[in-house]
Amino acid sequence: MDRMSPLDASFLHVEDNVSHMHIGSVAIFEGPPPDQAEIGDMVASKLPLVPRYRQTVRFVPLELGRPLWVDDPHFNIAYHVRATALASPGGDEELRTLVGRVMSQQLDLAKPLWEMWVVQGLESGHWALVCKTHHCMVDGVSGTDLLTVVLDREPEPARPVTEPFVPERQPSPARLVLDTLVERVVSPYEQLRGLRSATRAPRQALRQLAEAISGSASLVRLAAPTPPSTLNGPIGPHRRWAWARSSLAEVKAIRAGLGGTVNDVVLAAITAGFRDLLVSRGESVDRVVRTLVPVSVRVRGVAGPAQGDSTYNNKVSALFAGLPVGIADPKERLDAIRAQLDGLKESHQAMAGEALTSLSGFAPPMLLALGTRLFARVPQRNVNTVTTNVPGPQFTLYAAGRRMLEAFPYVPLAGSVRVGVAIFSYNGMINFGVTGDYDTAPDVQVLCDGIEQGMAELRKLAEATPAPG
Repeated sequence: MDRMSPLDASFLHVEDNVSHMHIGSVAIFEGPPPDQAEIGDMVASKLPLVPRYRQTVRFVPLELGRPLWVDDPHFNIAYHVRATALASPGGDEELRTLVGRVMSQQLDLAKPLWEMWVVQGLESGHWALVCKTHHCMVDGVSGTDLLTVVLDREPEPARPVTEPFVPERQPSPARLVLDTLVERVVSPYEQLRGLRSATRAPRQALRQLAEAISGSASLVRLAAPTPPSTLNGPIGPHRRWAWARSSLAEVKAIRAGLGGTVNDVVLAAITAGFRDLLVSRGESVDRVVRTLVPVSVRVRGVAGPAQGDSTYNNKVSALFAGLPVGIADPKERLDAIRAQLDGLKESHQAMAGEALTSLSGFAPPMLLALGTRLFARVPQRNVNTVTTNVPGPQFTLYAAGRRMLEAFPYVPLAGSVRVGVAIFSYNGMINFGVTGDYDTAPDVQVLCDGIEQGMAELRKLAEATPAPG
């Protein structure tokens, strides 16, 4: 049994009948489409590397402790690897409609929290793999690592011989309570031991504390609500989904000509998309669109799949940025975003956010659960959207011997946020996946078209800019 971290547990606590907290991806492969059994065999060979795929969530009675992961005694891979097909003609619109429908379905908490859908019937003989994984299992970065584990790095890899799965015995409710009470006794000692460890490096501890305090001051300034907008409001259980395309070469060309980082360029293109969306809705753009930007605090090379960390739990914090939709000039938008993000990095806002989520581990689990649920239900006017950028593998992946051509991400919606944007890079491509509430954001394609147009404008400016010197 493994107990969830406070952050992992929070993604369960905020879920309700309209906020479904699974992340996902849509990967398109060259043909011919494989049988469902071929994908099932591929995934089954990787299950020993991903224990969570065969575990379910167990809640402690009376919420005396955080939920735990326990082995599923009835695990059946055929339940999780599914097959479907597109209606003719099998184009982009049919695929996007199917993805919206699949992502609108809540994962069954009584079973391991993931699904894979083999989608046949795409144009040109292609097929797709639609993946869903609950956010309590993975954040964006570890989710990318998970993708590289489940898929293959070569067309015909050797399949290891795996031992039959023997699940651990299911704990009784009495044992769940007893283990929780014992852990409460042990936990203060573990926390004090961590404190003593910090005092061994007082300069580092003081520096981290100062950075966290500085970042907290930046977070406090976010309490002021943004102007009312159709970007916020009640949401329903159904989703729309669309995509936009770019490439790493295009972004690098913009950086070379106009400056900034990959994130700066990506957010500038997204800003152009939101500007077009608001204009098409007849809303004022004399404002900023405040976005939550998840930031990984996972330490590469210290913990991760390659280092034996097979838990894939969440290691994520956040920055809050204002997308300057009121700026019409593409170059000025990019410069404004670059200056803002440089300031946010200096403010250590992400570190403060990570510190706050870590401190939630000190709260009684019952209060943590109630507090998280309450926050999700409070009207949220201080955040308009979420934009998450996840670097993916820059090498070719395969499934059942077929090459993965491109991939698009899916980000969930929660609270009163009606539109979310995810960015995923793979093998030289940078693709955007836009999630919208079905009833209140039927025009997410306008946002996607605006992203591509915004990127094209920046590229044109970069090409026209004389080289330095």
